[in-house]
Amino acid sequence: MTNASGPIVEVTISVDREIVDQFDEWLERHVEEMLQIPGIYRAEVFELEDDDQGRARRVAHYHFASNADLEQFFSGQAEAMQQSASDRFAGRFEASRRVLRHTDIAEGEQKPVEVCLNCGTKLDAQYCGNCGQRATSRLISVWELLRDAFGDLLELDSRLWRTLVPLVIRPGQLTRDYLQGRRARFMPPFRMYLILSIVFFLVAFFDPREELGILFEPQAPAASESEESASDADAIGEEVLGDLAEAGIIVVDPGGTDAASDAAEDDDEEPGSNCDLDDFDSADLPRWLASRLTEERLQVMCDRIIADDGRAFLNKLLNNVPAALFVLLPLMALVLKILYPLSKRFYVEHLLFVVHYHSFVFLILSLQVLFTRLGALFHVPETPIDVTVFAASLYVPVYLYKALRRVYEQRRLFTILKFLILAFAYFTGLIIMFGLAALFAAFSV
Repeated sequence: MTNASGPIVEVTISVDREIVDQFDEWLERHVEEMLQIPGIYRAEVFELEDDDQGRARRVAHYHFASNADLEQFFSGQAEAMQQSASDRFAGRFEASRRVLRHTDIAEGEQKPVEVCLNCGTKLDAQYCGNCGQRATSRLISVWELLRDAFGDLLELDSRLWRTLVPLVIRPGQLTRDYLQGRRARFMPPFRMYLILSIVFFLVAFFDPREELGILFEPQAPAASESEESASDADAIGEEVLGDLAEAGIIVVDPGGTDAASDAAEDDDEEPGSNCDLDDFDSADLPRWLASRLTEERLQVMCDRIIADDGRAFLNKLLNNVPAALFVLLPLMALVLKILYPLSKRFYVEHLLFVVHYHSFVFLILSLQVLFTRLGALFHVPETPIDVTVFAASLYVPVYLYKALRRVYEQRRLFTILKFLILAFAYFTGLIIMFGLAALFAAFSV
């Protein structure tokens, strides 16, 4: 006879009424310890009517995956588990144990036991209670692959929308919920920060005609109005000079050059001539910095930047901006830790606040850029676009103030003072971070 599933160990316990609350607390921890034993995949506790002596009764069921797991338990951990109860409540309880095994006596065909294909745990529902994998054994389809890839984006009840909506419209609520333990319903904070920062830099700085130029037909260079006006001015100037030469007012050089062309040639400068470092003095700099910022090194760096009109420098700078903003996170969290010394919050809780706020800023900036570009694409008047972008920009500092109020729950006056200090710290930190990013970009060109 084949068992439909593994055996069940049933333990019946009678406890003195005076210690029943303490015993229930111990039993709860004991069940958690039992579930850590290999082979036990489920545990249940039931409450029975009092026995003849008026003692409370509890029944615990421990489900084993196989008879081998049960035998291993009896030969190993069982004695230690029994001893822990005896040491704690000696003489105040009685316990009996029996083993239950399934049979196929009941009418109807028993379904085979299903186990998780990932970790081997017995399945009781649609998802594995141990690793969370879905209970399915067939090959996945293309539709399932697409649903796994875009499910969070297309499902209105997904963690993506449950995270982004309160992030935008309820300042600080996401941080507060996360600190209070409501976390499974939301996206992890740092994952959200990385995703929104990547989206922002793609939206703001990705130019399809530059990055995917092969997909677009080349456009004939059209002369700008300034070029046309410059060519017209040159033609008029040559005509005036010719008239003055015929009248004998000026003398034109027989070689075909005149004073104007000579002056133009004098104005032409060699590449790098704008890098005038004669007034540079590294004596006032720290020694470790002065040894690196030599005049020769700065001259070479300046020449390289000017050689291509600074395009390489700008590209390097844009590449360094994400790292600079990421370094700003722990610095602003440290400022919050200093501003709220009596909040009894750990440093990582202040860091969580900053991560959520920066994620919100990236999201708002991305929406502003998209709204502006779509408005230009569909020829929307500039006035509503400018008003919307300006209103969204004003919302960023207002959001920070409201988030501080909701998370730290201090009075308005204290919150306003700390908001002003934090805003100044942000302004200073951004200047320093962008200065360092520019410095690293300049020396890597």
